[in-house]
Amino acid sequence: MIRPTNLRPVLRSSPRCQQCLRRSLFSGKGSSRVSQDLDLNKLNSQRRDYERHRTIFLAAGATAGIISFIYTAWKLKKALAEQAEKQKDKAAVKCDAPPIPKETFKTEAGEKRKIVVHDEEGRVIVPTGNSVVPAFPRNIEVKLPSAEGDNSIAATISDKQGNEYTLVGLGVRTVTFIGIQVYMVGFYVATQDIAKLQHYLVKKINPTATTLIPSEKDALRKALRDATEGEETWDALLRDSDCRSVLRIVPVRDTDFHHLRDGFVRAIAARSQRNPAYNDETFGAAMKEFKALFNRGSVPKKQELLLCRDGKGALTVMFNSSRGKEEPKVELLGKVEDERLSRLLWLNYLAGSKVASEPARESIIEGVMEFVERPVGTVASQVV
Repeated sequence: MIRPTNLRPVLRSSPRCQQCLRRSLFSGKGSSRVSQDLDLNKLNSQRRDYERHRTIFLAAGATAGIISFIYTAWKLKKALAEQAEKQKDKAAVKCDAPPIPKETFKTEAGEKRKIVVHDEEGRVIVPTGNSVVPAFPRNIEVKLPSAEGDNSIAATISDKQGNEYTLVGLGVRTVTFIGIQVYMVGFYVATQDIAKLQHYLVKKINPTATTLIPSEKDALRKALRDATEGEETWDALLRDSDCRSVLRIVPVRDTDFHHLRDGFVRAIAARSQRNPAYNDETFGAAMKEFKALFNRGSVPKKQELLLCRDGKGALTVMFNSSRGKEEPKVELLGKVEDERLSRLLWLNYLAGSKVASEPARESIIEGVMEFVERPVGTVASQVV
């Protein structure tokens, strides 16, 4: 019997098996060489792409560096030029006019009086004590639109054809318990109507006098500071005296018309709800007209909003959008005829248990004291 193990060496040493073995060995080497050639081409291609991308990246970085260097140098030059210009302007102001004081009142003979200075252009101004809006003009010229006039440009404080208004008092409007300052407000009375204001307030204290002595001035000051009596006094004066006046509002921070409107509307609504005489359709329509006047955008700081009340109590709202020393661009926002609305808005600054600006009310009272200590009809001639 032949064992299978004896055949294995014979098969291994046969020429046919050796030929098959060599063929498979050489065929494997040829295949690996082709794959190596393909891998080298791919690597060369990747290397070229890498070098190209690297060159582009380095060139872009160098270009960006040059551009940023040039831009930084230009900005630095511009900043230095602006700083030099500001220093030049400050030096010119110091030479031409004294600095604006931060105090708003001075005491003379026991009486508070507004501090009045001149700016670099020779205009009479009153310090506000605020760093953003440092001063208000003592007098402004306002031209109210006529019934048949053009409504494109209604008024300007530099329009000499308008009516002159004299500053009575001013103050800052603050909100929240931490006292965030929103705007400066000034109360102006038509210079020609100061005599009406004098006459009404003097006759309230002494019907036979034309001016008030110190004790009578103290009585008037006390009456105007009282929440109830002060509101009654100003309400009757606004309703019966035909005295023209203006509230000049200048924001000390960027705001918008909607925020200003909301504050005005809340103040008017709070006072109107206490009196059923305001619960009619006419007053409701007037409120809608008033709200519609403020459907606008932003109000940058230092720009001027004029709320003007004519002799009949009609309210005219105007906005000055000019900046700096540009020509005034005063735009008419609209008009509300119902005098009750403007009267309630004015009372929000003049009297009551809660006013929009306590510093403004106190300043207005002291300004009134300066009027009533002079004979009726003489203030206007001194202002002019």
